[in-house]
Amino acid sequence: MQMNDSRLIAAPPATVWAALFDPQVLQACVPGCEELTGTAADGFEAAVVQKVGPVKARFTGIVKLSDIVEGESCTISGEGKGGAAGFAKGAARVKLTPEGEGTRLDYDVEANVGGKLAQLGSRIIDGFARKMADEFFNRFQDAVEGPDDADPAPEGDAPKKGWFRRLIG
Repeated sequence: MQMNDSRLIAAPPATVWAALFDPQVLQACVPGCEELTGTAADGFEAAVVQKVGPVKARFTGIVKLSDIVEGESCTISGEGKGGAAGFAKGAARVKLTPEGEGTRLDYDVEANVGGKLAQLGSRIIDGFARKMADEFFNRFQDAVEGPDDADPAPEGDAPKKGWFRRLIG
């Protein structure tokens, strides 16, 4: 499964770049992430709980950053095993471009699943993968951008808007 999209983030490229390598940001932005340990240089170990159709599983795996062009682009790749549910792996190629006072973040995502998950059918899997990518980049954008008084209070475990920018600001 492949998809691509872009976001205009109201923050300078250096702030967006720093957020891509921050384990707190990544953990807060990955839907269902229970824990994320490690470093950007050595890779991260993650535990994520997700429900795809009728299959609910806890995936444990690794996340690595590679193909790094400082301040411009990188590849975020991950692979997780969910026991009897199967496995999931994928990669997102991320590119940052200054645009006005903000940053345009372009991404190309490729994802694959196997085991029981693959038996659910491509329509369910594709829809789920698209939803996960959208939710990750929505949360990422909210974490990086400054507060917007017009935004309603965040729901559930979503991070508060602009928390990362306030942290490094």
